[in-house]
Amino acid sequence: MDNFIKQIKTQARRKVKAQNRGNHIWSGFGMFGLIGWSIALPVVLGALLGIWIDKRYPGSHSWTLILLVAGLCIGCWNAARWVMKEHKNISDDEAEDE
Repeated sequence: MDNFIKQIKTQARRKVKAQNRGNHIWSGFGMFGLIGWSIALPVVLGALLGIWIDKRYPGSHSWTLILLVAGLCIGCWNAARWVMKEHKNISDDEAEDE
């Protein structure tokens, strides 16, 4: 019974802490948008740079495709790094509560 009460107190503290920080459903949607932009921006910039290079210096290979894929890799790496950082922060907060 004491373990059950301890779990409820821990959950209540987490809820109050999240409310004080302003974590709610809209901040979660904002994170999805942030991740999307962190991937989309390098992809678009890579494609635009590739188009510019292909127009200025035509060659046998497509710089547009190469830089688009490079932008995708950079964007995915950036998003994964950000998600891991947020996961670590959440894990640290949970460990602090216990």
